Amino acid sequence: MHNRELDGLLLFAPESQFYLSGYDTFGFAMFQCMVVSRTGEIQLLTRAPDLRQAQQTSILRDEQIHLWSEVEGANPGSDLLALVRSMELENRRLGIETSTAGLTAFNGQLVFAAFEGKATLIEASDLVRVLRRDKSPREIEYHRKAAQLSDDALEAAIRTTTANAFEGDILAEMQGAVFKGGGDYAGNEFIIGSGEAALLCRYQSGRRRLSSTDQLTLEWSGAYRRYHAAMMRTLVVGKANSQQRKMHAATVEALEACEASLRPGRPMGDVFDAHARVFDAHGFQHARLQACGYGMGAVYNPIWVDFPMFYEGNPLLIQPGNVFFLHMILMDSQAGLAMCWGHSVLVHNEGVERLSRSPLDLIELL
Repeated sequence: MHNRELDGLLLFAPESQFYLSGYDTFGFAMFQCMVVSRTGEIQLLTRAPDLRQAQQTSILRDEQIHLWSEVEGANPGSDLLALVRSMELENRRLGIETSTAGLTAFNGQLVFAAFEGKATLIEASDLVRVLRRDKSPREIEYHRKAAQLSDDALEAAIRTTTANAFEGDILAEMQGAVFKGGGDYAGNEFIIGSGEAALLCRYQSGRRRLSSTDQLTLEWSGAYRRYHAAMMRTLVVGKANSQQRKMHAATVEALEACEASLRPGRPMGDVFDAHARVFDAHGFQHARLQACGYGMGAVYNPIWVDFPMFYEGNPLLIQPGNVFFLHMILMDSQAGLAMCWGHSVLVHNEGVERLSRSPLDLIELL
């Protein structure tokens, strides 16, 4: 804040609030803001249902928790301005987080209208986000636990996946493994798709039973204390055909090439280049995507993506202590086949550590 000449921060991202204070809630879906001054003062503006949430989950004292009035015509933007005034931050330079689900466009308009002429608002969505990328030993411990839960969920899926298996039963076993291990809901739904839906990399409603010869794409993440370690697999029901074997070999090679490119001081774009180089050499340029992974951290709905992503030309430098999810996704619409492989890794000074214990072998469920 000092380097950016900011006198205070308006933090709307739930990840920032959790990181700085432990405050843990989905109340960000309404309107809430944590105000942090350059002197270290922290105040929270939230709704009545989150009063006890803040008292029990955060380091904040009662006098630091403020409730905006929920009545017809209420304007929480004005309540926020009043809080800022009480902190003697009016007519100052204030950073604001706008790149977050914690501030809708509608609520953002309320804030900017209330603060017009009363303070200078400076975009600062990256300020806490950059700090969160460098994981502490305790955070790494939580990521390791999340990875263990992800592996547990995969093993549950493999046990449950057979011909005629119901997708709902597979999901139930996977999510149950996470909960039984002491984990949390993940930042977005577990992704499951079989048959032609195996070529989707988004969750969709509706369930089917698997055929005697089928493909099942899964993308999921264990979560522990909100920290994630995502994984991805395509399971083959029946005997894999030659094309599926070629696709699997390419995804494993690409994953290992990306791990080799993940070195401190190198740009994130190098990792994408390694992924693209392998897939293109195998003739799968038409089936790959324009990104091959992203950061992992303590994140909230609607997605567990903790930006930035691995995409072409990304100049952001990799650092020790970063945790990333690497996903090698092949969706071949021409062949009607999918093959997706991925896991989370921790960057060390000398390279990366796989957080997953699961092997990379092709999974055929006969």
